[in-house]
Amino acid sequence: MVSKLRRKFVITAMSALLVILVVLIGVINISNFVEVTKSADELLTILADNDGNFPDMNPAFDQGKNDSGSPDKKQDDLENSEDVAAPDNDSGSALPPAPKDEELKRDIYYYTKSIEAPFSTRYFWVRFDTTGEITQIDTSHIALISEDTAGEMAQSIYEDSGTKGYKSSYRYYVTQSENGDTMILFKDCSSDLYNAVRLLRNTFMLMLVCLLAMFILVWTMSGHAVSPVVESLEKQKQFITDAGHELKTPLAVISANIDVIELDNGKSEWTKSIKNQVNRMAELVKNMLTLTRMEEESVKTVFSDIDLSSILAEASNSFSAVADASNKKYTVDIEKGVHIKGDRNSITQLASLLIDNAMKYSSENGEVNISMHQGKHVEFEVRNTCDNIPEGNLDKLFDRFYRADTSRSRKSGGYGIGLSVARAIAISHGGNIEALRDGDHVIRFVVKLPKGKA
Repeated sequence: MVSKLRRKFVITAMSALLVILVVLIGVINISNFVEVTKSADELLTILADNDGNFPDMNPAFDQGKNDSGSPDKKQDDLENSEDVAAPDNDSGSALPPAPKDEELKRDIYYYTKSIEAPFSTRYFWVRFDTTGEITQIDTSHIALISEDTAGEMAQSIYEDSGTKGYKSSYRYYVTQSENGDTMILFKDCSSDLYNAVRLLRNTFMLMLVCLLAMFILVWTMSGHAVSPVVESLEKQKQFITDAGHELKTPLAVISANIDVIELDNGKSEWTKSIKNQVNRMAELVKNMLTLTRMEEESVKTVFSDIDLSSILAEASNSFSAVADASNKKYTVDIEKGVHIKGDRNSITQLASLLIDNAMKYSSENGEVNISMHQGKHVEFEVRNTCDNIPEGNLDKLFDRFYRADTSRSRKSGGYGIGLSVARAIAISHGGNIEALRDGDHVIRFVVKLPKGKA
């Protein structure tokens, strides 16, 4: 019990941390990739606005100087402009002042913002005329790409009619001039993308380290965290065990006294009622003790090879008279010769609990079908018609003392613990049981057991 609770505690804590780390790392890396793309688009926009060159390479910036290198009248007008003050670079020399012309003003802004960009950016561009023929290729700013390769890359993008995107590790931007020519510009983002991948790898490794450290910490503290729950469950199980054993003696005495009274005074309505209630109580105590024993980890049941087919056939045949008495259609289809490793008494109890449950809660003049077949697993199924199938997840039927219809349960004598015992038996044999809904009025209980082993 302690190990199960510790595992659940650790899994829950680690799952929560994993979700948080995945979201955090995802946001960091996606933001970094978006920033790389945004930066590339800004540089490509500058190149597109300046005919494939950075502003400091554009003749518009050289128009303010004469052949001797001294500023002419236009440069004097720019320097005297009151719109934007000319900032200084790190060396203290004055950068080109912002002109009144809005387009040049934007170019100079980007120039002063990224003054080293012309020297650090690897790019190339290809120009197309209105007929789609390549008229000019410029690969002077990149050594890795030849003119033929540049033409092939641009041609594929031109045919796709895209405006922005990635071609391998190159970010491209498609722009069109006033005369109808099309220019496709490419920026080499391999270095930025490599750094982005390295960031992803480093953050992933950091996540693994955090998960490992968290696992060690949580596992160390989990024993202390679940100890109150474990203590409470142990006390509950001990109480059920002690109470069950203590109730056996008075129930046996009451049953013996009723037998004596019937011998002396004969049977009556009252003695019959008392015996029915004693039998119900005895059955409840038996199921509670069985459930506690099945869930006790220290109990190691020794399994042996058993003939499952004969056990289920025998259990099914014992309910034939019950089905006839209640006018129910009862069919049995059990494959012969199926053997598993298990406990004969437990499997008999499992079959009896499921068939008895089907008989009690099946509709009036309804149907009960028993089947068992061997495939990947050994599947034992009990199917019955039912007037009122609970809504939602049917797994709640296996909760202790759960009863979907309390009025029917009182009449049939059920306490809502039989299916809990059935699940405990199935799990103890290495299998499981589930409740399935077929339409609105048919319910199936399917037990899956491993073949030939517990």
